[in-house]
Amino acid sequence: ISDQELLELSEQLYAADGNRAAHGDIILDLQHQVTSAEASAGKDYAPQRLFQHVAEARLFSKPTFSGLLALLDNYERMTGHSEVLTAQEEREEEQFLAAVFSTRVMATLTSFFLAKGLYPSADAFRADLKDMWFGLYSRSGGAALDSSGFEHVFHGEIKKGKVSGCHSWVQLYELEKSGQLNYLSYSYDGAWPSFPDVLALQFRWSSYLKSVGSVLLGSSPEFDLALYTLCFKARPDRLCHVSLGGEAARIQTYSWTNSFYGDGQRFVASAYPVSP
Repeated sequence: ISDQELLELSEQLYAADGNRAAHGDIILDLQHQVTSAEASAGKDYAPQRLFQHVAEARLFSKPTFSGLLALLDNYERMTGHSEVLTAQEEREEEQFLAAVFSTRVMATLTSFFLAKGLYPSADAFRADLKDMWFGLYSRSGGAALDSSGFEHVFHGEIKKGKVSGCHSWVQLYELEKSGQLNYLSYSYDGAWPSFPDVLALQFRWSSYLKSVGSVLLGSSPEFDLALYTLCFKARPDRLCHVSLGGEAARIQTYSWTNSFYGDGQRFVASAYPVSP
């Protein structure tokens, strides 16, 4: 997959994302910007909430958003504690994937992967996406099957006393709304006048600090999943240069190297937009 193909396909995914937030659907109060050197201090510069308004009725009623919301209460955030997948949670994963794969965004990515010969069929790609994102592995040295790529990126985890992952704006909003997230400051606000935008911020989840977290703000769950999957397959473990609405963006993915699935395939370890 060439650099030019990445730029062209990311623009196609961006154009296909009809479920993303529109102007006015999300209103933020960014308050105080910190330098990268100040970010790790964990000082609270923001007395007000980050999310002043989210058009929940319009956005969260859409199948991929409601599917994501159903998944967010399925995870044990502390590493070292095994994830137990119940029959109901398995159904929720399948419902989410069914909703995602019925969107133009994922149809666009699927067609590209099939044309490049990466998969023999759409069903093969869907099965592999589920394995790479939802397959369980251990972030606790084998003590427990306590993590997955999806949990790490879209939900977030607590590891060694700090927040790890947590790169979904929907999860940040839900945590702040429930009183679990204290927004501290931001270090980068992207150049996009519409959604999705890139935001790098500092926050505490309960008492646990995330000194720099970055999200695609206002994007749909299927867009995040498709863009991160594209970069994970095309540029694993390095910067992936994409274009969103004519603006350059960079995605960083990491693959999990301590365990595998299938024929030596690697799970997603992390994926997020990179801020300067």
